[in-house]
Amino acid sequence: MPLLALRLPRGWQSGGRVAFRFSLIPREEQFFALYKATTGEIKVAAEHLKEMLATDPPDDSKVDIIRDAEHRCDTLTHDTIQRLHRTFITPFDREDLYAMATSLDTVMDAIDHAAMLMRLYRITVVPDGARQLAHTVTQSADRLHAAMEALSTQSPVHPHAVEINRLENEADRAYAKAIQGLFETVTDPIALIKAKDLLDVLEQITDCCEDVANVIEGIVVKHG
Repeated sequence: MPLLALRLPRGWQSGGRVAFRFSLIPREEQFFALYKATTGEIKVAAEHLKEMLATDPPDDSKVDIIRDAEHRCDTLTHDTIQRLHRTFITPFDREDLYAMATSLDTVMDAIDHAAMLMRLYRITVVPDGARQLAHTVTQSADRLHAAMEALSTQSPVHPHAVEINRLENEADRAYAKAIQGLFETVTDPIALIKAKDLLDVLEQITDCCEDVANVIEGIVVKHG
């Protein structure tokens, strides 16, 4: 019985050996493009949050702008996870790619939560310490985007991760000082609860950024 002839496209056979090209092997840029788009949205949303808290009363219009960014991030996260399900061979371990997508989504959710609290609680005077925390949030978001850029270009990631960790520690100190001052100066229990909730979420954003940095460093350790 004659063997079936396999017709190969030009350039696929050289020196008597066949080089197989699998279309299922993804370009790493496909995942990186989605991650960088997400960190870009986080970076912009963090800046809007800082601008929102810069005035008394806060700029309420920023809530809707940040909410739109959160919706775009949800779409990017969904697209990333769907691509992960469809891709046969991934550039990194699947659990790491999934952890990256979900941890980035958590950062954006926390920023959106902080903005929504300002509207829900009808806070007209920004609590002491909140502006400093918001500034640290923007710095963390900037570094997060830089870390993702570094990962995509195989540049050093560690300096960005170290800085994100430092910023998280800085936020911890600012948070502790703000909470101490809050309990020393605010006597209205409702106002105290509102202010503390906002400070809690602002500090948690930096924790979430550090979680993403840990995922990135874990990938580098595995594949470096």
